[in-house]
Amino acid sequence: MPNIQQDSHPTRYWHTLDDGRVQCDLCPRACKLKDGQRGLCFVRACEEGRIVLTTYGRSSGFCIDPIEKKPLNHFLPGTPVLSFGTAGCNLACKFCQNWDISKSREFDTLADAAAPDVLAAKARDLHCRSIAFTYNDPVIFHEYAIDVAQECRSLGIKTVAVTAGYVCAEPRQEFYRYMDAANVDLKAFTEHFYKYLTGGHLQAVLDTLLYLKHETPVWFEITTLLIPGENDSDGEIDQMSHWIMDHLGPDVPLHFTAFHPDWKMLEHAHTPHGTLTRARQIAKRNGLHHVYTGNVHDLEGGSTYCSSCDELLIARDWYVLKDWNLTAEGRCRKCQTPCPGVFEARPGDWGAKRQPVRLSV
Repeated sequence: MPNIQQDSHPTRYWHTLDDGRVQCDLCPRACKLKDGQRGLCFVRACEEGRIVLTTYGRSSGFCIDPIEKKPLNHFLPGTPVLSFGTAGCNLACKFCQNWDISKSREFDTLADAAAPDVLAAKARDLHCRSIAFTYNDPVIFHEYAIDVAQECRSLGIKTVAVTAGYVCAEPRQEFYRYMDAANVDLKAFTEHFYKYLTGGHLQAVLDTLLYLKHETPVWFEITTLLIPGENDSDGEIDQMSHWIMDHLGPDVPLHFTAFHPDWKMLEHAHTPHGTLTRARQIAKRNGLHHVYTGNVHDLEGGSTYCSSCDELLIARDWYVLKDWNLTAEGRCRKCQTPCPGVFEARPGDWGAKRQPVRLSV
């Protein structure tokens, strides 16, 4: 029976079953646990008849990244974001690109730590405009992420969730009450893919996207990692982009990113650059205004254009901003059409730098 950490943190989303087990109600997995057992995420566990979080205040590391790396292209462009994750995940993606963190079962991974107020103050002192919960899904460290977000809000620091969107309705509502932006990983557009390659279900993710669009002010963008032979067909990309257009509208940015062989899918090939370009063309043809390519060097696919006159608004070379043709109000300088997103009068100049940060003493 796994050992539960002594510094476990109480949680709210669970209930006791008739047979004495405790069901975790945070995500659709609904893990049913006996005392001493852990859920699939590994970090939420049953202890003395309740579900606890065993990684509160602990991290696999902190790093200052460009906000574009999340990826977010329409949220405070060019600014630095203090990024961190913990360990574990509530999905079981065979293609995970961060498997050393998300699949970790070793608490040695959690080598750094910070109380929420310390973390928010550090972001302020490092001149970061935001903090990102990333590297693994913040849904599973729900309580810690919310506490950090509340401290950030008091200091004027924005918060970003990089997530697969696999969460139940009630905790989803609480979580996004405190988030300013999100990038949601829409891994594919078939139930077959979700069932056999992630161990999850598609509809729960679509529900999160619908909730974000229609019931919150959270700025969000969508990312799909295109895996050759799995989710990269013209038909699937056409169906997905049609759904986004019909249910979320034309202004939600969509990122198609390149897969590299990792974790349990080492036999698959890298995504050809042409596949990303083709996907971008299909999505734009279906009416989406802002479609990007990622994990490849693509000046056109990485840049932002006016949806009205096609003027180049933000030129990007990887994570470095070049041309900037937005007004202080976030409009196209040429035709005055607003560009959807969260913009400041001037872009940041953080560029492509990556700066590790040590918080614990």
